[in-house]
Amino acid sequence: MAVIGGAVAGAEVAATLAEKGVEVVVIEQNSRPYGKIEDGLPRWHHALRQKEYATIRGHLARPGVHFVPLTRVGRDIDFRELVEAWGFSGVVLANGAWRDRAIPLEGADAYVDKGLVYQNPFIIWFNHAEEASYDGPRYETPDGALVIGGGLASIDVAKALMLETARVALKQRGIEVPVLELEVKGIPKALAAHDLAFEDLGLAGCTLFYRRRGDDMPLVEIPDGATPERTEKVRNSRRKLLQKAMDKYRFSFEPLCMPDGLLVEDGRLAGFRFRRTRMEAGRPVPTDETFERRGPLTVSSIGSIPQPIEGIALEGELFAFSDWDLGRLADYPTVFSAGNVATGKGNIIASRKHARLVSETISTAFLGLGDDGHAGEEAALDATTSAARETAHEIAAEIKQQPPITPETLAALRERVRARQQTVGYDGNFETWITANTPEDFA
Repeated sequence: MAVIGGAVAGAEVAATLAEKGVEVVVIEQNSRPYGKIEDGLPRWHHALRQKEYATIRGHLARPGVHFVPLTRVGRDIDFRELVEAWGFSGVVLANGAWRDRAIPLEGADAYVDKGLVYQNPFIIWFNHAEEASYDGPRYETPDGALVIGGGLASIDVAKALMLETARVALKQRGIEVPVLELEVKGIPKALAAHDLAFEDLGLAGCTLFYRRRGDDMPLVEIPDGATPERTEKVRNSRRKLLQKAMDKYRFSFEPLCMPDGLLVEDGRLAGFRFRRTRMEAGRPVPTDETFERRGPLTVSSIGSIPQPIEGIALEGELFAFSDWDLGRLADYPTVFSAGNVATGKGNIIASRKHARLVSETISTAFLGLGDDGHAGEEAALDATTSAARETAHEIAAEIKQQPPITPETLAALRERVRARQQTVGYDGNFETWITANTPEDFA
């Protein structure tokens, strides 16, 4: 089997298949196989990140798992050729959701890095900016930034902006407070330790704009078939979580509005004209009311979707799956999918099969809003790993129905894999490779 993507879902699928005696080739686009754990989960989740790094390494170092780094399917290897010519019994897409959903205004993307930044590159910068080897884009976090979004990921963006803004403001006063300390204590408590209040910093803070209401924000799942009483309880939990996050990190929230026009000054995006919305039958409906809001930076966090791969048909923004449970494609009967490539979500705790686990307890821990900080946040990944494991068992059952490949085909396949490994400088020793490609200051 080939597994495209070596992070949470891909590593879980690879390990489960290997346990069943399946030889697995994991094809990873980066040098390290940590995916959203490294580049999407903000660095204040330090303990969770370290735990997941170790779990992924353990899965991919198993006998029978062959790692192929620095290889992107669709760029370095043709997808159809991989599926139909290499000789695999099957292929699992576990390559996540890395493409930011575009702001739905004509011309908006002309201002990327000119006042507009998307969530994925912004969080990658936030996570790696302090590493000596980081050579990617660098961003400022000016006061008064705008965040377009709604959900856990957009709150992470607002937190990152506020933590950096507060850190810089304190540094200007000669006070050094690490971002991680600000995150754990919360900005008001961290400031109180220096006899300061938030108002003393003279900061306006960033604002999160959402087209729905606060109690519509999917911070806690409403169970299928929930009674009106249960639904209202969940909505109250959402309101409470959002308010806790606002109080602890001092960002503002503007509900029931959507971007309606660009405000451009001196060749840069200077803000938006927003249109008010109202909720009807659970959906936001535009009204005639508009207002303008300016800011020195806008971070768009309206969702992450899979990167297109040549050879895979799209239906809208997502792959055109004929079977969403196993992420199957009509044109490729031996291709399956696991993780966020099938959900079309970039949230690390999203899971199409286990969304019921996204509870108030998990969201509280994930957002660092409990009295014990992030204690218990490991549960936030249970949904993803459980779904991937379940999918792997179902894939194994499907693959058993395929005729076994011949010894000659297997030998040729192994040779092709070795050739690609040699091309990227991988000698076949997973632990040696990971050690050599992990900087000392890697977080």
